[in-house]
Amino acid sequence: MLGDAVLTERLRLLAQYVDELRGFRQEAHSFEVYTSDVKLRRAVERTLQVGVEVCLDIGRRLIALEGFRYADDNQDVFRVLAQEKIVSEALLASLLEMARFRNLVVHDYAKIDDAKVYGILKLRLGDFDAFAQAVVTYLSQT
Repeated sequence: MLGDAVLTERLRLLAQYVDELRGFRQEAHSFEVYTSDVKLRRAVERTLQVGVEVCLDIGRRLIALEGFRYADDNQDVFRVLAQEKIVSEALLASLLEMARFRNLVVHDYAKIDDAKVYGILKLRLGDFDAFAQAVVTYLSQT
C-alpha cells in the first residue's frame, strides 16, 4: 500500500500546507500582527482547515483500503486509526481537536477565536507532522 497514489498525493499536499503554515507563522511574529492582518488570518484559517481535511482524506482512504470499521463522523475517522494502532492515543487527542477545529471553521465561522487559531499556528503544527509520520510508518510496515 506504500505505493497507493492517492495516499502519496495526500501526504505531499499535507506537507505543502504545513510548509505554507510555517511561512504564515513566521509572518505572524506577534498576536498583534496576526490580528491586524485580515488576509493573513483568513489564509491561516483556511490552510489549517484544508490541512485537517487532508488528514481526514488520508484516514478515510486507509479505512477503505484496509477494510476497517466505517467511521461515523470526522472525529471517528481518527478514533478508528487509533483503534487500529496507526496513530497513538496521545496523538489521538490532538487529532480530535483538529476535527473539532475544522467543524468550527466550516460550520460556526462567526465564532472563530483568533487567539485559539494563533495558538494552533504557533504551537500545534507538529501534530500534522506526527500524523504524517504515523501514516508513513504504518504504510512501510504493510
